[in-house]
Amino acid sequence: MNQPFFDLYDDYKKGAMDRREFFKRLAHLAGGTAAAAALLPLLEGGYAGAQVVAADDPRLQTGYIEYPADEGKVRAYSARPKDSAKHSGVIVIHENRGLNPHTEDVARRVALEGYSAVAPDALSPLGGTPSNPDEIRALFQKLDGKANIRNFVAAVRYLKTDPQSTGKVGCMGFCWGGGVTNQVAVNSPDLAAGVPFYGAQPAIEDVPKIKASLLIHYAGQDERINAGIPAFEAALKKAAIDYKIFMYEGAQHAFFNDSNATRYHKESAQLAWQRTIDFFKEKLKTG
Repeated sequence: MNQPFFDLYDDYKKGAMDRREFFKRLAHLAGGTAAAAALLPLLEGGYAGAQVVAADDPRLQTGYIEYPADEGKVRAYSARPKDSAKHSGVIVIHENRGLNPHTEDVARRVALEGYSAVAPDALSPLGGTPSNPDEIRALFQKLDGKANIRNFVAAVRYLKTDPQSTGKVGCMGFCWGGGVTNQVAVNSPDLAAGVPFYGAQPAIEDVPKIKASLLIHYAGQDERINAGIPAFEAALKKAAIDYKIFMYEGAQHAFFNDSNATRYHKESAQLAWQRTIDFFKEKLKTG
């Protein structure tokens, strides 16, 4: 599947058109309604078969929690090693599909590396991520952007002050969540490490506010996001921010998502994961 199909789907998910118009344009690209109908499940992805760490893995303590934020409480999925030791915290921020089984699985993967992982549901103020995927897009359009960032900054405070925490907190996010990760870095001086995966860059004038070290992953075939790299990197250098940027050639936007076979790029995903874990081990260590 070529990049124009993914670009069209991304525009639809961001609210640029309704579902009827999206399908009409998809059919035009695909060469007919039958082909569009066949492509639609591939674009929307699925979660079955992509689980890496079982939800009931005996090595982990998992479940749902609520943490306090400025506008109320935020529901989140929590995963941490099943022991009495203190662990550094890592926030895992979902794509624009809400908190789903794939994101929860990523949180468990992080926990198995020795961290206390929390995956907040950005749609908590609107009742949480619905089970019907068709309802999710409209809810994202209703999110208050500034309040949303404050809710994720509150997750940093929650993990930093958790009695079972070392006080060190990192953040990682994907697609929409990659952009939010960048915003958390701008707005939380307590964040020690940020790992945005192919996320929208923050405003250039906000870059000097960043105190965290950054490990930034981009996909080679992601023109719209990549267009913002030069200005972002220049601002990072000017502000003397500790950062590294990695470009994964041949990979598309969302290449880490192994629940979406059309976008998943195994080699890039595995390399980005190892780099991320090595980065957290360096930046979130204590003593």
